[in-house]
Amino acid sequence: MIRSLLTATLLLVIAGNAVAMEIKEWRFQTSIYTHHWSSDPDHVSNSKLLNLEFETTTQWVYGFAWFDNSFGQPSQYLYAGYSWPLFNKDWAYFKLTGGLLHGYKEPYEDKIPMNSLGVAPAIVPSFGLKYKRVFTELEILGTAALTWTVGFNFGHKKN
Repeated sequence: MIRSLLTATLLLVIAGNAVAMEIKEWRFQTSIYTHHWSSDPDHVSNSKLLNLEFETTTQWVYGFAWFDNSFGQPSQYLYAGYSWPLFNKDWAYFKLTGGLLHGYKEPYEDKIPMNSLGVAPAIVPSFGLKYKRVFTELEILGTAALTWTVGFNFGHKKN
């Protein structure tokens, strides 16, 4: 019940802000490689990430990711963040997102901190490169892993 209420509230906040903000572009991405920092026979190497996000003209980012966590359990990440250009170039950027992570269940519920309600806060920094409508990112997943993603943008608003 609490989980559903938190998720619904966050979705309403994001939707309300999206209407008030001007969307620069939508992005879709998927993972192509995941490397875990430590070896565990329970780890899966393919997270099957499907991620949809949008960036506003003020560089704020909002999104939702569906994936299998490190232990193959279906998981979700609802987030907001900000994207900064690197080296004063528009083809390189650093993105920092924070949000709610859901999906770590028995016997792995203690693998992420503050997961007592089945939902935990998460922060994901990433470095990205883009060329026209295609991009790639390296996402640092805390002390657990590094994921390499590729994607494309659509609905691009020209400046």
